[in-house]
Amino acid sequence: MARYFDVHPQDPQPRAVSQIVELVRSGGLIAYPTDSCYALGAQLGNKEALDRIRTIRQLDDKHHFTLVCRDFAQLGQFVHIGNDVFRRIKAVTPGSYTFILPATKEVPRRLLHPKKKTVGVRIPDHNFVQALLAELGEPLLSSTLLLPDEEDPLTQGWEIKERLDHVVDAVVDSGDCGAEPTTVVDFSSGAAEVVRRGTGDPSRFE
Repeated sequence: MARYFDVHPQDPQPRAVSQIVELVRSGGLIAYPTDSCYALGAQLGNKEALDRIRTIRQLDDKHHFTLVCRDFAQLGQFVHIGNDVFRRIKAVTPGSYTFILPATKEVPRRLLHPKKKTVGVRIPDHNFVQALLAELGEPLLSSTLLLPDEEDPLTQGWEIKERLDHVVDAVVDSGDCGAEPTTVVDFSSGAAEVVRRGTGDPSRFE
């Protein structure tokens, strides 16, 4: 049965954040809100949690997982990013965008796209997620909480608790959460390609 955390959206309680981080560090899989919609999250090197996410979402090996980062200093450890691309990403972050970029050797191979050797990265504009990442001290392995055969992500903490009670270890409720995933921009070739239109304004990259 999943633990349920009710976290203040503007001023997350430090004790709750610490408990959630401890759960992640001990191998747990969490459902948590972001500035776009809910996501599934786990520690970066947690292979079992990665397999659980694949099972819950029924994903193939070509799915791009996302490293949710606190800031550019952290993001730069895990992806190769040139000056021009850096400036374009910097202009819209933190925000509701995911960027696909060539991964560095710091990223576990099982997270990479098998042919492109790329990974998704983002810096969210969300108080709880920023507090979580500050305490965790590393990116959070994530994937949008979009269930198989459903067009829209889940948006209510209580509903997620009800439906995923036995497949996740914790659900974080932080009030209103968006109902649309991030806009995804693929920079792996150097040029911007919008591969999913979502919460972030895609016109900046089209």
